[in-house]
Parts: sequence; C-alpha cells; structure tokens
Amino acid sequence: MPQYTAVLTTTTAIFLDQHRSDLRFWRSQARRTLQSTLDRKLNTNVAKNILFFLGDGMGITTFTAARILKGQLQNQTGEETVMTMDTFPNVGLVKTYSVDFQIPDSAATATAYLCGVKTNLNTIGVNAAARNGVCKTQKGNEVTSILKWAKDAGKSVGIVTTTRVQHATPATSYAHSASRKWYSDADMPDGAKKDGCTDIASQLLKNTDIDVIIGGGRKYMTPRGTKDPEYPRDYSSRGKRKDGRNLINEWQMLKTGKVAHYVWNKTDFDAVDPETTDYLMALFEPGDLRFEAERDPSTDPSLVETTEKAIRILQKNPKGFFLLVEGGRIDQAHHAGRGYMALHETVALDYAVAKGLELTREEETLTIVMADHSHPLTFNGYPFRGQSILGKSPLWATDMLPYTTLMYGNGPGHKLANGTRPDIRKVNTNYVQLSAVPTQSATHSGEDVAVLARGPMAHLFQGVQEQNYVAHAMAYAACVGADLRHCQGQTAVHTTTPEENIWNGAHRSAALLGVLLSALLAHALLM
Repeated sequence: MPQYTAVLTTTTAIFLDQHRSDLRFWRSQARRTLQSTLDRKLNTNVAKNILFFLGDGMGITTFTAARILKGQLQNQTGEETVMTMDTFPNVGLVKTYSVDFQIPDSAATATAYLCGVKTNLNTIGVNAAARNGVCKTQKGNEVTSILKWAKDAGKSVGIVTTTRVQHATPATSYAHSASRKWYSDADMPDGAKKDGCTDIASQLLKNTDIDVIIGGGRKYMTPRGTKDPEYPRDYSSRGKRKDGRNLINEWQMLKTGKVAHYVWNKTDFDAVDPETTDYLMALFEPGDLRFEAERDPSTDPSLVETTEKAIRILQKNPKGFFLLVEGGRIDQAHHAGRGYMALHETVALDYAVAKGLELTREEETLTIVMADHSHPLTFNGYPFRGQSILGKSPLWATDMLPYTTLMYGNGPGHKLANGTRPDIRKVNTNYVQLSAVPTQSATHSGEDVAVLARGPMAHLFQGVQEQNYVAHAMAYAACVGADLRHCQGQTAVHTTTPEENIWNGAHRSAALLGVLLSALLAHALLM
C-alpha cells in the first residue's frame, strides 16, 4: 500500500496511519459496540406515534454509497461515517416481489408495506384481484392503509414527499386505483371513468381526512389551462383537469371552521405556525419537487424543513400521529442513471430522519426507515480508502480505459462508439453513469431491501420477512387497525382462519405427496 499513499487525501492517509495496524483501535471499537448491544433493553410500550421514512429505490448499494458521500461532504474519508439510519438497533430484510412480477414497482410495494397485502404491478390500494388499468376489477377489491387505520384510531396523519403527492407511494396511503398513473381525470381512459373509477387527486380529498399534505402536484388539482402561480408562462405546468374542478379550492372549503393553510412557496410555508394550524396542504411544484442538489434554499424548503413542520403540527394530538415521509426522488434519479443525484437525495433523507428523532421521544415513537425496492446500481472496482464515491476505479479495464466506481446494470448511460467505451479520464463523473445494457430508463432490481427500526416494539422488525408484514407489525405496535392485542395486554398467539386452514392443509397434503413420490422414485432407482 505505501506506493499508493500519494493518491490518497491527507485525511485518509492520517486515518490509515493511525488505525490500519492499531489492534487496540479495532478491538476497543468492537467491545464498545458489543457492550452497547448487550445493554440494550426491549421497548414494549404501545407506540403513540409512527414515523415512517421511505427511501424510494434506496437499495443496499445506495445506502452504502450515500453513507460514504455524507462523510466525504464533511471532509472525511467516508467509509467510517455513521449515518443517522445506521444508529437504528433493529434491522431486517424484506422481500419485494409483487404477486405478478419478480421485480416490483413502487405501487405494488407501497400496497404491501402500507396496506398489508401484496398486489399486482402498477396498482395501488387494491388486492391482487384487481388488474392493471382495468377499472371494473377494482371494485370490491380495495384495501385500506395504516394511515387510515391510524386516523380511525383518533390519531393525526400526514404525508410528506419529494414527489407529487399523487405519486405511487403517497397515493397508496389514501387512494385505491387500478392504475397508479391516473393522477387526474385527464390521465384516465374514458372507459374507466364510465365504469365509476375516480382519479387519485380527487381521492386525496374524499377518502381520508389527512391533516398534513406536503409535496408537489399542483397541476393535477386545477382545471385545464389554469396558469401555475410560479411558472405562469410554462404550458406544461398548467392545470390538467378536464372536469373543471379546482381541488385546492374544494380542500379549503372542506376545512371551513378549521385553521387550514394552503401554500405553494417557501415564504408562505415558513409563515405557517404549527402551534395554531389544524390542516396544511403545501404543494411546491406543478409536478415533482426539485432534486436536492438543484434545490434553491431561498425558494424551496428542504425535506428536513417539511418533515419538521409536519411533526410539529401532528404532535399536538394527545392520541399521537402517523407520518409518512418519502424521499421519492432517489428512485427518479436512479431511473435517469444519475447516481450523483440519487446519493444526495439519500443524504437529505438521512438528515430528515435525524430531525424526526430530535423532535420525538423514543419511548413513545416507533420510527421506521426502509426502501420499497432497489435499483441495478453496482459499487465496484478496487477504489482506495477515501476515494470519491463518485469517482473512478484506480484499476482500469482490459480495454485499457477507466470506469466509475458506481455503474448501472441497465439504463440511459450505455455508450459505445465502434464497440469502444468512452474515455472518461478527463470527464467529471457527476453525470449519467455508464450502464451495461441500453434502456431508456434504468429498471428496478429485485433483491431484498433493509428495514430499520427503533422505538416501541422495534424488535418486531428483524429477520427476513415478506414486505406486507411491515404494515401489520407497525399496526400491532401502535394498536391501530384490526389487531389490538398489544394495548389489551394480550400475548400474540396466532389463530388461523378457515381459509388459512384450507391453505395449510393443502400444502401439507402436497408436501406429503411429494415425500411419497420421492420415496417411490428412490426405491425404483435402488432396485
């Protein structure tokens, strides 16, 4: 390693000099961690509050790379950085497949972890009997979310997102739709409207009384052609609705007699007093919010600021609250092959998690951080300790050209000229990362994702579980929904339903038949 010292940063060199051969450092560090784990006591309280952070597309590779970036932004080497998410003592893995696809989308996954049932691709708030885009199959197959369960239990509820509030993740908390793309009535086929289905934006007002709504999506709320207050000359930002409804005005009318604020800019947002506010709808963009790396702090609030405002409004309820906070543009950056943007979005989410912990008490607040699915992002090569996570591997490929530490399995970054990769020796790699396969948009990937938990009953979030388990575990911890045993002092003893008995019996019979067939085959072979 000495011959490579010159290429390392001064900070890295100092760290390595101090610790790479210091057995005492590593042993004492491990002992402190071990003792901390041994001293840990289970928190079996009933969760008054649930603070649920969702990193859309925040797979394990994204999680690790963002940790390094966060440290490097603080002039550290990065690898040893401890993110706020890293401090959560309970960690598990969840399986993300949908009912019909090996690799899911954000609609199917949100239905799993918010509503407690797995479903089909592109559908939200419905079970798997509903078919993608087929309105008639939606009726009778709607499923409610933990946000509604919490509201029915008397808690205050809210959604905060960096996407439009009609996007898959936040929409699943309040809407039921055979298509995640039915943002407004203008996005729906005439047949679906004739069959009685309604758009997602309109359901935001009628399905559940949500106390705090923060994100983007103004254009889905106003009549077609309505000029956007921020971008009046931009035709793509204008209202889309064909039915002539102004849902923002309707929302304000519904809140008559309450202290309700609608805002679309940071100045008005900052002026909202959480202590006197009952309801808040803040829509900062016609569509999705700006990427964190491109956000203007003077005009656009950060995810930390929106999370804080939401918590301060919701926590006035003595019965507690449920808040969904989504870092939704992690996913969108990955789809565009922009690792730089995705990692900065993840770091922003981590700061929001820290703010959430600061404003709540662990004794009464169950805080969850998880991803819905992953992306085909790879972390590869043999970069030196402390090397920029957005940089290039010091080892070149067999074509004698360098490559970046982060790359995609597929996506828009596939570049070949006469069978040769581009020479990126003089290229700033805060760009669209190279991909192995050309696709217009990078796909999702299907590996398990992490779920991290702290607070009341956080120990329920361990092991490898189906993704729909998460909704049931959160509900059990907070005594919302159908399972109230925790607040009734009962132990969790499973009782099977008749349907489960039939299913289990069929599986036992199939298993027994399999054993008998195997035995007969083995006997025949031995004969």
